[in-house]
Amino acid sequence: MVMEITQVLLNAQSVEADIRKQAEDGLNTFQEQNYPSFLLSLAGELANEEKPAESRKLAGLVLKNAVDAKDSHRKYELVQKWMSLDAGLKNQIKACLLQSLASPVHDARSTTSQVIAKVAGIELPQKQWPELIGSLLGNIHQLPPHVKQATLETLGYMCEEVSPDVVDQDQVNKILTAVVQGMNANETNNEVRLAATYALYNALGFAQANFNNDMERDYIMRVVCEATLSPDLKIRQAAFECLVAISSTYYEKLAPYMQDIFNITAKAVREDEEPVALQAVEFWSSICDEEIDILEEYGGDFTGDSEIPCFYFIKQALPALVPLLLETLLKQEEEQDQDEGAWNIAMAGGTCLGLVARTVGDDIVPLVMPFIEENITKPDWRQREAATYAFGSILEGPCPEKLTAIINIALNFMLVALTKDPNSHVKDTTAWTLGRIFEFLHGSLMETEIITNTNCQHIITVLLEAMKDTPNVAEKACGALYFLAQGYEDASSSSPLTPYFQEIVQSLLTVTHREDAGEARLRIAAYETLNEVVRCSTDDTVPLVLQLVPVIMMELQKTLESHNISPDGKQGELQGLLCGCLQVIIQKLGSSEPTRTVLMQYADQIMQLFLGVFSCNSATVHEEAMLGIGALAYAAGPDFAKYMNEFYKYLEMGLQNFEEYQVCAVTVGVVGDLCRALEDKILPYCDGIMTQLLKDLSSNQLHRSVKPPIFSCFGDIALAIGENFEKYLVYAMPMLQSAADLSAHTAGVDDEILEYTNLLRNGILEAYSGILQGFKNTARAQLLLPYARHILSFVDSIYQEKDMDDAVMKTAIGVLGDLADTLAASAGSLIQQFPSCRDLLRECLSSDDHSIKQSAEWAKLAISRVIAI
Repeated sequence: MVMEITQVLLNAQSVEADIRKQAEDGLNTFQEQNYPSFLLSLAGELANEEKPAESRKLAGLVLKNAVDAKDSHRKYELVQKWMSLDAGLKNQIKACLLQSLASPVHDARSTTSQVIAKVAGIELPQKQWPELIGSLLGNIHQLPPHVKQATLETLGYMCEEVSPDVVDQDQVNKILTAVVQGMNANETNNEVRLAATYALYNALGFAQANFNNDMERDYIMRVVCEATLSPDLKIRQAAFECLVAISSTYYEKLAPYMQDIFNITAKAVREDEEPVALQAVEFWSSICDEEIDILEEYGGDFTGDSEIPCFYFIKQALPALVPLLLETLLKQEEEQDQDEGAWNIAMAGGTCLGLVARTVGDDIVPLVMPFIEENITKPDWRQREAATYAFGSILEGPCPEKLTAIINIALNFMLVALTKDPNSHVKDTTAWTLGRIFEFLHGSLMETEIITNTNCQHIITVLLEAMKDTPNVAEKACGALYFLAQGYEDASSSSPLTPYFQEIVQSLLTVTHREDAGEARLRIAAYETLNEVVRCSTDDTVPLVLQLVPVIMMELQKTLESHNISPDGKQGELQGLLCGCLQVIIQKLGSSEPTRTVLMQYADQIMQLFLGVFSCNSATVHEEAMLGIGALAYAAGPDFAKYMNEFYKYLEMGLQNFEEYQVCAVTVGVVGDLCRALEDKILPYCDGIMTQLLKDLSSNQLHRSVKPPIFSCFGDIALAIGENFEKYLVYAMPMLQSAADLSAHTAGVDDEILEYTNLLRNGILEAYSGILQGFKNTARAQLLLPYARHILSFVDSIYQEKDMDDAVMKTAIGVLGDLADTLAASAGSLIQQFPSCRDLLRECLSSDDHSIKQSAEWAKLAISRVIAI
């Protein structure tokens, strides 16, 4: 096999499928049967200058995939495999890699850079391959530019793979020196300069200490700014990408450079080619993101001299920045509305303008209004569209009062434009802007309602007419109607939309049947809007919602009968949309008694349709059908038991679906719905459900996000079946305890891990709460006593960590109440051993959050029955 590796690699790229398949199978067999030889053969192929470029490139890629994978479990396996290899063999492979880095063949060098970075990602954190960075830095002074280029590329990839704390500061300084020198204008080779610029982009996370040093930071910033002026387009683009990354990583260090950066970005936006101009706009969008985050975090209530890390760069740049962005809006592309993934300078400018409006609020209005007034009626479509886009972009940020007067004039103007403007681009942007008006300036919270009984009919007539326009315009009109309906979700008795409900629903159903409904997301938008119109409808329209049930059922039935399942997945998409629509209708009608009774006449047929959908293969459809069944169970209550025999196998399949973990997560949620609906009637199915849930928790393959809801589900089951949960305690409690121990301490974790940990804590506490409540007032309540100390110890440790979010705090105080309530006097002496319980109670009682306070008052009552508080 070792002898044939070159031919096998070439065959694996053959145009003939049989030859290709045989070669791929051969490589897989070689990897499985002799992993060390496999790696060494590939490394040897990659380093051998006499071998064909094609086989060397593939050898590098296969080698990379043999030490790394996207899937975290597979990656873990491969890392363990590499770590267990003989040290001598690893050294041989690494020597081949460092040799390949100097290859004159570009593809061989480039793949090698990636492989070295992947191996470094495994070894450097383990304090292995200490000589790597030294060897790479030694290459920087080599004469052939291609070696320098490949080395800089490797350093960049390496910085992407390892975390900054793995490399000591002295080496970081040397890496940054090499990278920044490679970027310098004195570097005559563009390939080297480009590789250095990319490397700096990846190494910015390592440069904390260097950015804290004024001289070093000045030097880095000067080199980056100079690179934005390089004659080479790719270098300019990469340099602006560095500036964008610096703007978010080192925002607080930017003040001395902002004037220069404004000049550079303005020149690029006005004069440079689009890839560069886009990054120049992105710099300002990134600054907006930073300032929006800071201002949101600190609230609007700080004074000028408070210690708040906001430099108000956008506010200072406003008089020059807004005109620059408005200019970009006039650079539209002819076909941009038809292309779903389109992104150009006009769109980037509008997006940035929207972020600027959110950053500075009212101050933007007087700067943009003259542009709108000047261009909105011009004969050139570009000017009309730009003016409309500018208006739509600034609606989120300024306070509604600042905009109300303008909106009243603008609304009529837009409705005329949407009907009569000859240009499709203008109509598209007009419909989008109407959607923004309804999203941000209409609803029960507004002091002045812009939609009245007088103009409502006109608005609806225009939107329904626009839904017959080209797909992109119709899709935006659906979006506008969506937000129009959403504004009335709190209207309890009547809404101005009520008289038009039937007409709106009929028009939306007509849109879903359009021949071109598959374009521009139109069918999806129409169903999403239909769902929102139903969800936000009032009691007056209930009879009409009931009439919709058989209509949607018939549509779903048609998709199940249709044998010509389309290869592009449109059939599955349609089934998913219809299941989603039924779910919303069921929730709407199931929420009050008279309509629930009428809905239940259809329950058998609806259930058969949902079960029919499970015979399809698409995960999205299964998810939607599962959610529909959850809603039906909730509406049907104990009567749902008659469907369980037939439904159970699909429930089990959902719980076993590790690959499409969203389906598994939704199914876990449905188990909770079933518990609430069926109560103890779920008992016959609990063995199977608990077995599967315990398997899910033990699995390494299941996505971690599904685990917190599984714990909550234990609580739902215990609440439903009460003391019958006894036989599961021996399995469930140790699982809960080990997860509790893992999630108790969070020192040094990042925000993402902390957020997940709080979800996990909440799931565990919900489980404890459900189990305690399930055993309350039963003869077997004392079976929980052995677990009480651990529960209290868990609450104590997460209270001491001081990083609980509100949801965890509310559940934690609830669990203390449940413990006292269920175990009565037995719990009293235990609670007294944990003084932090009193502190938590005190803190929750004085919380600003109403629901936490309410839980705490109940808990206080329960605890005061067993100990003196």
